[in-house]
Amino acid sequence: MFTGIVEELGTVETPGSRLAIRCSRVMCDMTLGASIAVNGVCLTAVELRPDGFTADLAPETLFRSNLGDLKQGDPVNLERPITLAARLSGHIMQGHVDGTAILESLRTLDDGNHELLVRIPEALDRYLVFKGSIAIDGISLTIADITDRLLRVAIIPHTFAATNLSARQSGDRLNIECDMLAKHVEKLLARVNLP
Repeated sequence: MFTGIVEELGTVETPGSRLAIRCSRVMCDMTLGASIAVNGVCLTAVELRPDGFTADLAPETLFRSNLGDLKQGDPVNLERPITLAARLSGHIMQGHVDGTAILESLRTLDDGNHELLVRIPEALDRYLVFKGSIAIDGISLTIADITDRLLRVAIIPHTFAATNLSARQSGDRLNIECDMLAKHVEKLLARVNLP
């Protein structure tokens, strides 16, 4: 489980199905086989180096996420899994990306804030609500508005500086993980016989 509070910006060394990431902070207690979220996708560290790790990407991961779009030198959001003793600063996430959305715009506002507009796929729209939680590239964010599948979130200066958002451009694919509770409720309600 993850919280969507990015711990470090890593750098892609080798893109593709055997993804190598250069990083330092998240390596302090990393063990072989440990989980790590890369742009919100839960991966398994299969090789450890003092300055990073390598993870294998399954075809499903490449299909469902933006990790197959990465190029050498790209910044990626990294987060280690939470522990039972950790504070839950973001929201509970699994690192199981539901799909990707298209970045429409990233606009600078007053005082270093930003506004992110993202075009959500129709299949995910039903899980998103005003003031609900969403993970975008592994960043825990609050939905400020959603109208006609256009989602708006506010980005504070700290989040903009501590994540890969500053490198994003219109047209980029962003990983989306919807609140898992909404998906469970939908399935349960589908089984209820309503008059």
